[in-house]
Amino acid sequence: MLTKSNILTMQVHVTNLHEAVNKVLMLSEKKEPSYVCVSNVHMCMETFDSPEFRQIVNNAGLVIADGRPIYWAQKLLGHKQAKQVRGQDIMNALCERSNDLELRIGLYGGNTDLVLNKVVSTLKQQFPNIKITYQYSPPFRLLTEGENKQVIADIHKAELDILFVGIGCPKQERWMAENYCKLQCVMVGVGAAFDFLAGDKKHAPKWMQKMGFEWLFRLISEPKRLWTRYLKQNPRFIFYFIQQLLNK
Repeated sequence: MLTKSNILTMQVHVTNLHEAVNKVLMLSEKKEPSYVCVSNVHMCMETFDSPEFRQIVNNAGLVIADGRPIYWAQKLLGHKQAKQVRGQDIMNALCERSNDLELRIGLYGGNTDLVLNKVVSTLKQQFPNIKITYQYSPPFRLLTEGENKQVIADIHKAELDILFVGIGCPKQERWMAENYCKLQCVMVGVGAAFDFLAGDKKHAPKWMQKMGFEWLFRLISEPKRLWTRYLKQNPRFIFYFIQQLLNK
């Protein structure tokens, strides 16, 4: 069983890419309904501010340290074996394994059908034997009860093993928590991974990722959308995490 670290009010598994992939595959093989959260500072502060969202994240079958600061926090709390597991990396690794294991993959997300079709095309180029048996780009608004029932029915029909959900935090975590018990697949919330695969967004250079400045690269790329989040949440995270370390 994987160890959990408490970062403020969020419980994050101490793991690495290999262990995280094996955990997802084990849940999939058992047909055990579950969902995976890919955590960063934004998610951490959402759990800090909202007891309801905290329960959603902490009840996940797996919570991985996607953001560099979350990985550093695990290290500072004494978990020397902790590794950063980026959402894009676990998605790529699971798609690669699906080639050999003949897993049925589903995609739920993307801003438009065009974006989602680009994602499918990219994945099929990278993993020629991948079986994508379901894809759906939901509207930006919340689904009606009838629409959601149809989505669940379509996912059942596709007999999925893994469903990647890319509609952004905290929306994707809430949708997964609401629906996972109705399904027999593992859902993995991957945030902006669809946009990266479609080529609509670019990854930060490796040196920026290693130094923990990926957030700065994204802020420069999307200032109007992200400036409030980063300027509000990052300083708060640092302040409260320093308090946690001092109390420890």
